[in-house]
Amino acid sequence: MKNNVEKNNILKEFYIPTYIFIPESPAEHVSQLPSCPVIVFINTKSGGQLGHELIVTYRNLLNHSQVFDLREEAPDKVLHKLYSNLERLKRNGDNLASEIYRRLRLIVAGGDGTAGWLLGVVSDLKLEHPPPIATVPLGTGNNLPYSFGWGKRNPGTDHGWVISFLQLVREAKEMNIDSWHIVMRMESAKGSPCDPIAPSDLPHSLHAFRRVPKTDPLDMQHSYTFRGGFWNYFSMGMDAQVSYAFHSERKSHPEKFKNQLSNQTLISFLIVVQKTYLKLACTQGWFCANLCHPMSRNIAQLAKVKIMKKSGTWEHLEIPQSIRSIVCLNLPSFSGGLNPWGTPSKRKQRKRDLVMPPLVDDGLLEVVGFKDAWHGLVLLCPKGHGTRLAQAHRVRFEFHKGGTDHAYMRMDGEPWKQPLPKDDGKVVVEISHAGQVKMLATKDCIAKSVHESSPDISTVHPESSSSDDTDDDFEEERKNFGAALSFRYTGDVIKL
Repeated sequence: MKNNVEKNNILKEFYIPTYIFIPESPAEHVSQLPSCPVIVFINTKSGGQLGHELIVTYRNLLNHSQVFDLREEAPDKVLHKLYSNLERLKRNGDNLASEIYRRLRLIVAGGDGTAGWLLGVVSDLKLEHPPPIATVPLGTGNNLPYSFGWGKRNPGTDHGWVISFLQLVREAKEMNIDSWHIVMRMESAKGSPCDPIAPSDLPHSLHAFRRVPKTDPLDMQHSYTFRGGFWNYFSMGMDAQVSYAFHSERKSHPEKFKNQLSNQTLISFLIVVQKTYLKLACTQGWFCANLCHPMSRNIAQLAKVKIMKKSGTWEHLEIPQSIRSIVCLNLPSFSGGLNPWGTPSKRKQRKRDLVMPPLVDDGLLEVVGFKDAWHGLVLLCPKGHGTRLAQAHRVRFEFHKGGTDHAYMRMDGEPWKQPLPKDDGKVVVEISHAGQVKMLATKDCIAKSVHESSPDISTVHPESSSSDDTDDDFEEERKNFGAALSFRYTGDVIKL
């Protein structure tokens, strides 16, 4: 009996009454103000059966109205409605609504792509006081949760585990991390075999929209634009190719990946993942790239790469001919907890004009290259790292005409096969700094902030990239991430 009373008292700290979400509901008297009101978003498709079990537990412990299944309700609609209600209630003098607005924290359970989807939505809301976000590791890589101390193993789903997690959320510290905007524009002649990729095949936080010509409706040139954002990494090349094959295999044969349902959940699942990745890497020639892949698959042959540092001007980045995969990294975790940047020596730091150490809120991405799978395995060794290429405030890929008909790309764990136009077509991918979001971090957080580092490290702020010679073709697209339909532009832009 005593334990039940204690549990109920604990849960009151996180409780949000129904009338906060549904205006027509009668106002509810709350005996105490919640110290840490939470809204929980769960991707029930993630983690095998774990997502379904987790949402049942959360709804048993909290108000059903504050726990959402992302397969049934999109986060943009939930948060838009919630904040509209909170603003109305605050204007009417509701003290509880004011406190919830001020103290609100979000929990998202799913893979890195699901977390990125929610981060994009929160960013596009442009709230005066945006809620910080805690991530439950329910995916395969779980790089976001791992970076901020939430672990990388799939969680428990019983009452005790969830209550313990909620208490960690209450005690967690807020931490700013950089947001990165990505814009990809494809230009090709009408009738070209290069069609825009289907929205269902894109990462959650990347969206396609078509710019309709305003002047000549018979214009023979088509321009398609993809817009979105990431918080951990964007990669291109052979690592994304293997990841794409893995996701395609899982989509075609889901029964191979349901060992998570057994009592040997984690061990069985990791064995399947590792065997599948190894098999795909071998069959696609990643371990013998020099023999199995033509030079056209090298990054230098695919695209011209430019970077922008603190100066605010574009510089050409020389990519070694051996590099077949390139990663633009924000957090110290890639492919399930590996750190491809490592710790450069002071000599290499000075030689390459690198900032030491890499920080998650310094306005810079770490750009790393890999030659093949053997090079990737170096990360498993102490002090192992990829080929450090640069640290940059903006990165731009300009694909060579006719280089290949497609490229494999990956953003925060979600891969896709991107068609490229031939001959006279043009494809540009540009990554730029887009402000910051608030994450929640535990004491086990491995991500490092500017505030924890040496005071002589100069940070790069978003405004420092402005310059007359930046040739900014994407000013309008950068206004939002477009992480949800309600935040996309209308008018001369239509959804594909």
